[in-house]
Amino acid sequence: MSNLSDYIENKIADDLFGKTTFTAPSTFYLALYTVAPTDTGGGTEVSTGSYSRIPVTNNTTNFPNAIGGLKKLATEALFATATGSWGTIVAVGLLDAASGGNLILHGTLTTSRLISIGDSPKFSANTLTLQFD
Repeated sequence: MSNLSDYIENKIADDLFGKTTFTAPSTFYLALYTVAPTDTGGGTEVSTGSYSRIPVTNNTTNFPNAIGGLKKLATEALFATATGSWGTIVAVGLLDAASGGNLILHGTLTTSRLISIGDSPKFSANTLTLQFD
Protein backbone atom coordinates (compact mmCIF):
# COMPACT_ATOMS: atom_id res chain seq x y z
CA MET A 1 0.00 0.00 0.00
CA SER A 2 1.76 3.14 -1.05
CA ASN A 3 -0.56 5.72 -2.56
CA LEU A 4 -1.28 8.81 -0.49
CA SER A 5 -4.78 10.16 -0.93
CA ASP A 6 -5.30 13.73 -2.13
CA TYR A 7 -6.82 14.45 1.30
CA ILE A 8 -3.64 13.58 3.20
CA GLU A 9 -1.32 15.13 0.59
CA ASN A 10 -3.13 18.45 1.12
CA LYS A 11 -2.99 18.09 4.92
CA ILE A 12 0.76 17.37 4.84
CA ALA A 13 1.44 20.27 2.46
CA ASP A 14 -0.61 22.70 4.57
CA ASP A 15 1.18 21.55 7.72
CA LEU A 16 4.64 21.66 6.14
CA PHE A 17 4.16 25.18 4.83
CA GLY A 18 2.56 26.65 7.95
CA LYS A 19 -1.08 27.01 6.94
CA THR A 20 -2.53 24.62 9.53
CA THR A 21 -1.20 22.00 11.89
CA PHE A 22 -2.21 18.46 11.04
CA THR A 23 -2.85 16.10 13.91
CA ALA A 24 -2.56 12.46 12.93
CA PRO A 25 -5.45 10.21 14.00
CA SER A 26 -4.88 8.22 17.20
CA THR A 27 -6.49 5.24 15.47
CA PHE A 28 -6.43 4.21 11.83
CA TYR A 29 -8.90 1.77 10.28
CA LEU A 30 -7.83 -0.86 7.77
CA ALA A 31 -10.38 -1.49 5.00
CA LEU A 32 -10.72 -4.05 2.20
CA TYR A 33 -11.92 -3.21 -1.33
CA THR A 34 -13.32 -5.20 -4.24
CA VAL A 35 -12.77 -2.19 -6.51
CA ALA A 36 -9.64 -0.18 -5.70
CA PRO A 37 -10.00 3.43 -4.55
CA THR A 38 -8.03 6.22 -6.18
CA ASP A 39 -6.25 9.19 -4.64
CA THR A 40 -9.60 11.01 -4.59
CA GLY A 41 -11.34 8.15 -2.75
CA GLY A 42 -14.12 5.98 -4.08
CA GLY A 43 -13.61 2.33 -4.77
CA THR A 44 -15.96 -0.35 -3.48
CA GLU A 45 -15.39 -1.33 0.12
CA VAL A 46 -16.70 -4.67 1.35
CA SER A 47 -20.00 -4.10 3.14
CA THR A 48 -21.56 -7.50 3.82
CA GLY A 49 -21.11 -10.78 5.68
CA SER A 50 -19.88 -9.51 9.09
CA TYR A 51 -17.23 -7.26 7.51
CA SER A 52 -15.93 -4.29 9.45
CA ARG A 53 -12.78 -2.22 9.32
CA ILE A 54 -9.98 -3.15 11.70
CA PRO A 55 -8.90 -0.47 14.17
CA VAL A 56 -5.13 -0.02 14.42
CA THR A 57 -3.77 2.22 17.15
CA ASN A 58 -1.35 4.78 15.73
CA ASN A 59 1.75 4.10 17.83
CA THR A 60 5.34 2.93 17.49
CA THR A 61 4.41 -0.66 18.37
CA ASN A 62 2.11 -0.97 15.36
CA PHE A 63 4.09 1.38 13.12
CA PRO A 64 7.82 1.32 14.07
CA ASN A 65 10.30 3.86 12.68
CA ALA A 66 10.43 4.20 8.91
CA ILE A 67 13.52 2.95 7.13
CA GLY A 68 14.24 4.30 3.65
CA GLY A 69 10.73 5.72 3.37
CA LEU A 70 9.18 2.34 4.23
CA LYS A 71 6.79 1.80 7.15
CA LYS A 72 5.34 -1.58 8.08
CA LEU A 73 2.34 -2.62 10.11
CA ALA A 74 4.28 -4.61 12.69
CA THR A 75 1.28 -6.41 14.16
CA GLU A 76 -1.16 -8.89 12.66
CA ALA A 77 -4.39 -7.48 11.22
CA LEU A 78 -7.15 -10.10 11.46
CA PHE A 79 -10.57 -9.42 9.99
CA ALA A 80 -13.78 -11.05 11.24
CA THR A 81 -14.83 -14.41 9.84
CA ALA A 82 -16.94 -13.84 6.73
CA THR A 83 -20.56 -14.91 7.15
CA GLY A 84 -21.22 -14.20 3.48
CA SER A 85 -19.11 -13.81 0.38
CA TRP A 86 -17.04 -10.62 0.44
CA GLY A 87 -16.05 -10.97 -3.19
CA THR A 88 -12.53 -10.71 -4.56
CA ILE A 89 -10.39 -8.35 -2.53
CA VAL A 90 -8.09 -6.31 -4.78
CA ALA A 91 -7.04 -3.39 -2.56
CA VAL A 92 -6.64 -2.12 0.98
CA GLY A 93 -7.06 1.32 2.46
CA LEU A 94 -6.18 3.09 5.68
CA LEU A 95 -8.84 5.52 6.87
CA ASP A 96 -9.37 7.82 9.84
CA ALA A 97 -12.79 6.50 10.94
CA ALA A 98 -14.56 3.20 11.61
CA SER A 99 -17.09 4.12 8.90
CA GLY A 100 -17.07 6.93 6.39
CA GLY A 101 -14.10 9.15 7.17
CA ASN A 102 -11.15 10.17 5.05
CA LEU A 103 -8.96 7.85 3.02
CA ILE A 104 -5.33 8.30 4.08
CA LEU A 105 -3.45 5.64 2.09
CA HIS A 106 -4.45 2.96 -0.37
CA GLY A 107 -2.90 0.31 -2.53
CA THR A 108 -3.63 -2.74 -4.58
CA LEU A 109 -2.75 -6.20 -3.36
CA THR A 110 0.05 -8.11 -5.03
CA THR A 111 -2.38 -11.03 -5.30
CA SER A 112 -6.15 -10.57 -5.16
CA ARG A 113 -8.10 -12.99 -2.97
CA LEU A 114 -11.67 -14.30 -3.02
CA ILE A 115 -13.17 -14.20 0.48
CA SER A 116 -15.87 -16.82 0.96
CA ILE A 117 -18.07 -17.81 3.90
CA GLY A 118 -15.87 -19.00 6.76
CA ASP A 119 -12.72 -17.20 5.61
CA SER A 120 -10.90 -14.94 8.09
CA PRO A 121 -8.64 -12.69 6.02
CA LYS A 122 -5.52 -11.38 7.69
CA PHE A 123 -2.27 -9.59 7.10
CA SER A 124 0.55 -11.18 9.08
CA ALA A 125 2.86 -8.87 11.00
CA ASN A 126 5.25 -6.92 8.77
CA THR A 127 3.56 -7.96 5.51
CA LEU A 128 1.56 -4.76 4.98
CA THR A 129 4.03 -2.08 3.90
CA LEU A 130 3.63 1.63 3.39
CA GLN A 131 6.13 3.06 0.91
CA PHE A 132 6.70 6.79 0.62
CA ASP A 133 8.46 7.65 -2.63
